Amino acid sequence: MSDHATQVHLASAAKSQFDAVPAIPDNGHIAPDCAGLNFYDIDPSFQASLRVNTPAEVLQHFEPLLKQLGAVAGNELDTLARLVDRNPPVLEHRDRFGRDLDTIVYHPAYRDMEKIGFEDFQLHSMCHKPGALGWNGTPPQAMKYAFQYLFIQSEFGMMCPLSITDATIHVLKTYGSEELKNYLLPKMLAPQLKDLWKGTQFMTERAGGSDVGTLETVARHEDGVWRLYGDKWFASHTDAHIALILARPEGAPEGIKGVAMFALPRYLPDGTRNQYRIVRLKDKLGTKSLASCEIVLEGATAYLVGRADQGIKQMMEQVNMSRLSHGVRAAGQMRRCYNEAMQVAKNRNAFGAKIIDHPLLRRQVMKILVPAEQALALSMLAAKYMDLSRAGDEEATQLIRILTPLVKFRACRDAISAARASMETRGGNGYIEEWVNARLVRDSHIGVLWEGTSNINAIDVVRRAVGKANAHKALYALLQKQVAQLTMLPEVFRNRLLKVVDKSFQFISTVAAAPQGEHMARQATTAFYNAASAVVLAWESTQAHGDPRKLLISRFVLEHRLEPIDPLTPPDGDWEPAAYAMLFDNTKVVSLADAVALIAH
Repeated sequence: MSDHATQVHLASAAKSQFDAVPAIPDNGHIAPDCAGLNFYDIDPSFQASLRVNTPAEVLQHFEPLLKQLGAVAGNELDTLARLVDRNPPVLEHRDRFGRDLDTIVYHPAYRDMEKIGFEDFQLHSMCHKPGALGWNGTPPQAMKYAFQYLFIQSEFGMMCPLSITDATIHVLKTYGSEELKNYLLPKMLAPQLKDLWKGTQFMTERAGGSDVGTLETVARHEDGVWRLYGDKWFASHTDAHIALILARPEGAPEGIKGVAMFALPRYLPDGTRNQYRIVRLKDKLGTKSLASCEIVLEGATAYLVGRADQGIKQMMEQVNMSRLSHGVRAAGQMRRCYNEAMQVAKNRNAFGAKIIDHPLLRRQVMKILVPAEQALALSMLAAKYMDLSRAGDEEATQLIRILTPLVKFRACRDAISAARASMETRGGNGYIEEWVNARLVRDSHIGVLWEGTSNINAIDVVRRAVGKANAHKALYALLQKQVAQLTMLPEVFRNRLLKVVDKSFQFISTVAAAPQGEHMARQATTAFYNAASAVVLAWESTQAHGDPRKLLISRFVLEHRLEPIDPLTPPDGDWEPAAYAMLFDNTKVVSLADAVALIAH
């Protein structure tokens, strides 16, 4: 039996833990979860967003594959993710002969998840090679993020290796020498998992996490090669074949100008292991499937990437790709939280009715749906402009510059609240590890830590994207243009949108210009994110093949996240209960006229 066949057999045997059905019949008291569903089919909002933001010929080709991944995510991948969460990787420092190999041993289900992500759907490489997934040319970036959105709804940890390999390939293609590219890229683009070299990045040290300029790892040029000495405190996907790593060459100046980027191989060309040790695995709150470790560099051979004084700038290109991926991950995770909450709400009886019929529960579910829709709208908007930016379009580059940290900052924070609300909807069962909710809660917190904390991303928005690059002007112009196209909506609603766009733009501009404005960075970033999402949702709702329900979400954003609310005064009108009815029942057709009628008063 082959190694892979053995792994599949073992994973299938372990899978029976979850498939075993008790002899007694189910009495219907316990609400189901989303296991067994097709995550693409049950998400009409995502389908509509793709129709609006993706050329018809692109969607026509990729939609069958998205449906396929939706089925895998709701079935096989969901089961494998549960298994790996209970059986995390183990570090074995020595083999049975006493050799120091620092081997990370994974559950067979992890290898099956790798096959789905790396081989079956090529999430790491589809945008780097023509002909991927049968497309005539190189697939658009938006399709990569669409696949990520579905994959993440079942498995969060694996998305780190998939996304960071993608970003590593991009950085090597952009900054690597021809010799380095010829050596590494064919291995990183190999179609089969057994031949594939996966990528990662090592930045964090005890001396500096977000403050990368304080790093202490040293690079010495010895015998014609670069060797690295030091340690990295948080190294995820630790046993990847190639890691982009930051180090300070001997004699280089202090601060970020003295930091260079290197490509660090796990194995040298002769097959021997490179000179760095995995010291220990991190015992993390979530993302249990992913091996995160501490490493010590003991003269490890590395290859200089690009200019020695541009290491951080080059690394930030990889970081920004990962940040946008985190926004997409948060959107997908919140959709899973919403779907789980609705599975409970529509199948659980309490006090003589389905709990979805209780007004306070409906309001609680809306607190999951609204941020999920906001994150999806702005993530897909950014993805749409990614290829244009890569092609040199300056406006698209400015939009990506502001949207990436904007979405990373707010969507990842909202995902934590959404996971908690979804768990509460399921009640006590949501706190039990047999159900997915506990893992959603644990995994949701990593988004505010990886690739910069909330403070770091808010400062990036205000001080750099706005204060230095003036990138907010491109987004402001786009939002004004989209509002101008909403002629089918009531003038009073268009004016409300324009007002919040103008005020949030002025607010973030003022904060960026103020010498002491940093303490308002999070508030200004949140305001601009909310205003942008309100407009984009309204715009999407009016497009051909769009979903008119998004117009209702736009109003919810206006009234609950942007416009002033007196907490001591009951709200006027009864539009919200009517909106709930439209939003929670996907079996009913909602026309634009239906939605407009609810925003008009």
